[in-house]
Amino acid sequence: MKADPRPLAIALMGPTASGKTALALEWAQRLGGEIVSVDSALVYRGLDIGAAKPTPAERAQVPHHLIDLREPWQPYSAAEFATDARLAMDAIAARGRLPILAGGTGLYFHALLHGLSPMPTADPATRAQIEAEANRRGWAALHDELRALDPEAAARIHATDAQRIQRALEVHRLSGRTMSEWRRQGLASPRLPFRVLKLVLAPHDRAVLHARIERRFDAMLGDGFLDEVRRLRALPELAAQQRPLELPALRAVGYRQAWEHLDGATDAAEFRARGIYATRQLAKRQLTWLRGQLDARWFDPASDRPALEHALAMFIGPGQA
Repeated sequence: MKADPRPLAIALMGPTASGKTALALEWAQRLGGEIVSVDSALVYRGLDIGAAKPTPAERAQVPHHLIDLREPWQPYSAAEFATDARLAMDAIAARGRLPILAGGTGLYFHALLHGLSPMPTADPATRAQIEAEANRRGWAALHDELRALDPEAAARIHATDAQRIQRALEVHRLSGRTMSEWRRQGLASPRLPFRVLKLVLAPHDRAVLHARIERRFDAMLGDGFLDEVRRLRALPELAAQQRPLELPALRAVGYRQAWEHLDGATDAAEFRARGIYATRQLAKRQLTWLRGQLDARWFDPASDRPALEHALAMFIGPGQA
């Protein structure tokens, strides 16, 4: 059998707080790798503590890519990510090093590994119309409308996910075709020219993940998360926004809850409870998406470490791990 000539890459996927960052750092140091972040919050400058961004010390140990690309008020799409990540991977491989993709943003992984269908681009007038309807009727009603038009997309999109509901309706109104139809049409991007080992890190016991989420959120509070959000609120570009919480950066889990708390909407205890709950809901959505990745192998990073190391060794070759 002819050997596969494509360079290797590793994808460490998983829900938030599952241990992806720690393992990516360890393997990158051991294998001569560089880390490509696959996280939609880490692309924004100033979202550090609440986004669990790798620390300056960690980034000094191993080269990291696709972090701090945009200001919090600037847009960044999955298509842009796929292009930037592909360029980063090509450069890493050209240096004879191993790209390690690490993160939990399923749309980014999908865009990079499988490509995106050539859907209509964003149209400000259509978006404004949908937003006006949402203000009158509520996003739940628009989710019901989406369910009637595109049950497949509605099943993937939560009834409170305004950004994705808006985009799915926008695509249909601009083209007369549903987002699911566009996805089935075919891929816009060529196949990624890497052989990728897809590994999902997730505790077997959901309670373990919930406890990790709670501990990490409390650690973020102790590290000054609210002060970080105060600094964001003081930025003139964000202060000038009429609806700052509709910016993709501030939809990152924890930031919306912190912003509302600083507006006086919640006390400290309720803010903490809401932040932890929102993070657990994010993990639930991530796990749902990951279960659809049929070519990925699942491991509990705490109890399955020998099997995880064996999977790595079998992929990169004897004596290389």
